[in-house]
Amino acid sequence: MAQSPREIVRRCLTFQHPERMPVQIWRLPWADQHIPETVAEIDRRWPCDLDGVSSPYRPSPRVHGQPYAAGEFVDEWGCTFLNLQDGVIGEVKAPLVAELDDWERLVQPPYETLPENLAAARDAVNRGCAASAKFIMSGCCPRPWERYQFLRGTENAMMDFMDPDARVAGLLRRIHEYYLKEVEFWAGTDVDAISFMDDWGSQRQLLLPPRVWREWFKPLYKEYCALAHAHGKFVFMHSDGHLSEIFDDLIEVGVNALNSQLFCMDMADLARRGKGKIAFWGEIDRQHVLPAQDPAMGRWAVREVAKHLYDPAGGVFVQFEISPGTHGPTALAVMAEWDAVQREHGVGNP
Repeated sequence: MAQSPREIVRRCLTFQHPERMPVQIWRLPWADQHIPETVAEIDRRWPCDLDGVSSPYRPSPRVHGQPYAAGEFVDEWGCTFLNLQDGVIGEVKAPLVAELDDWERLVQPPYETLPENLAAARDAVNRGCAASAKFIMSGCCPRPWERYQFLRGTENAMMDFMDPDARVAGLLRRIHEYYLKEVEFWAGTDVDAISFMDDWGSQRQLLLPPRVWREWFKPLYKEYCALAHAHGKFVFMHSDGHLSEIFDDLIEVGVNALNSQLFCMDMADLARRGKGKIAFWGEIDRQHVLPAQDPAMGRWAVREVAKHLYDPAGGVFVQFEISPGTHGPTALAVMAEWDAVQREHGVGNP
C-alpha cells in the first residue's frame, strides 16, 4: 500500500525508510510571474507533500499595502518595508524603534490578530488537517531575531546585543512572549509540525558571536521546541547563511528538520555531526546553482548533497526556493536528478 504524503514526511523525519524523498518547493510570486511553465511542470510531476490550513487569524488594522508589491508595506507589528520590485518582499529602511528608550511605548505585538474564540479556531484547523493527506505545517512562524531587526534596524540590533541592557532584554522578551502564544495555540491543534525561522548566517559566520546567540536566543528556541514536542509535534526551522557554529546547538534544543544554505558550509562536516540526528530540509543553492544557465549545474548540486547526506532511511528533503534569477531548465534538472539518485538506491518511482 502506497504511503501518504504525511507518512512519507514522518518517515523521513524519523529515519524509517519513506518510499521516496518528500518534496517541498518554495516559490516567491516572482516565479509565477516569470517562469510559470516551470512552476506548472513541477506541480504536475512532483507535487508538494507538505501543506498548511486556512489561517484562523483575524486581520490587523495596522497592515497597509501588499508584501510582494513594489512600494511600501506595513505589517501587523507596524514595521514599514520598502520594496523596489514586484514579486519579492522589501526591507525595513526606517525602523519603528529608532531610539531604544521608546520600545515600551512603540512595540505592541499584534495580539488582536490571534483567534478570538480559541476552541472554534482549533476546530477549524483540525478539520483542515483531517481533510488532507499531506503533512500539515503550523500557520505561525516565530522569528525573534528577525523581528528585533525589523523593529530596531539591523545595525542597531547588532549593536544592542553586543552591549545589552534591560531595554534589550525587555524588547526581546515582549517579542518572544507573543510568539509563545502563537506556538501554544498551534501546538494544541492537529497540525503535524511547528515551524520557526531566523536568518543567522552571513556567508562565512554568524551575524552575532556564538556566545551571544547561546545566551540570548538558544533559550527561546528551546522553549518553542519543548512546547511543540510536549504536544507531539515535529519542529522545523529555517535559517539562511553559515550556521556551522550553532549546528550542534540546534540539534540539542530539539529541531527535527533544518532548512539551511548547505552550499555555504562544509557538507561533509554537517554529515558527520548531524546525519541520522536531524533532517536536512533542503536546500539547493539559489545564489549560484539555480540561476545557472547550464542545467548540468543543477545535476551536480544534487549529487553533492546526495554524496554527503542522502540515505534511503530518510533525513533529506527535495527542497529549494524558486526566486528571482532561477533558470527554469536548471530547476527541472534538479528535480529529475533527485529521481535518478533514488532509482539508483531502489527508492522512488521506477
